[in-house]
Amino acid sequence: MKDAPARLLAEFLGVFFLCLFGIGAIMNGADLTGVALAHGLAIFVAICAFAHVSGAHFNPAVTVALAATKRIAPTDAFMYVLAQLGGAVAAAALLKSAFGTLGGVPSLGEGITVSTGILIEAVATFILMIVIMGVAVDSRGTFSIIAGLPIGMAIAGDIFFAGPATGAAMNPARWFGPAAVTGDMGSALIYLIGPIFGALVAVFVYDFVMKPSKSS
Repeated sequence: MKDAPARLLAEFLGVFFLCLFGIGAIMNGADLTGVALAHGLAIFVAICAFAHVSGAHFNPAVTVALAATKRIAPTDAFMYVLAQLGGAVAAAALLKSAFGTLGGVPSLGEGITVSTGILIEAVATFILMIVIMGVAVDSRGTFSIIAGLPIGMAIAGDIFFAGPATGAAMNPARWFGPAAVTGDMGSALIYLIGPIFGALVAVFVYDFVMKPSKSS
């Protein structure tokens, strides 16, 4: 991987920002609006800072989807995922050290079944990935220069929609960090299968159905 230290550090820091801002907002008692803005702003800032370094995946589901469409080599994707998970764990560990406890582990809302949770996470991540494809991956996207803004807004919107039902992780790393630090790994299937499936569907739908033709 060319420029591996810089790229992996960028992925580490992007997820670190996401988890630090997002979980920190939850632990400080922010309402749904505050939590949505914290996550959205974290990604907006991270993309603006690091997109030119690593491509700003900041999400194992995004990396898996881009690897599946050969936009990143499998070995590079594996290293990206490790860096992303490391950033999430580091942020969660820092917050636990600072607060003496740790919240912010995504979980199902009352009455939400595992299958429904997987579906909601898949839909939320589909929306996020479609936006990523349109504004960041496809260079002809209208907002390609400031892709962080619509992507951050998509995350905020998804949290308004899915937050009360599943926590709206949309990102296996966002679940893994606090789950690993607290030892609360019981919801792994929801936050691994849902986001990865949603991202894979989105990337193939965009490539085969929505992507503008080169002649247009």
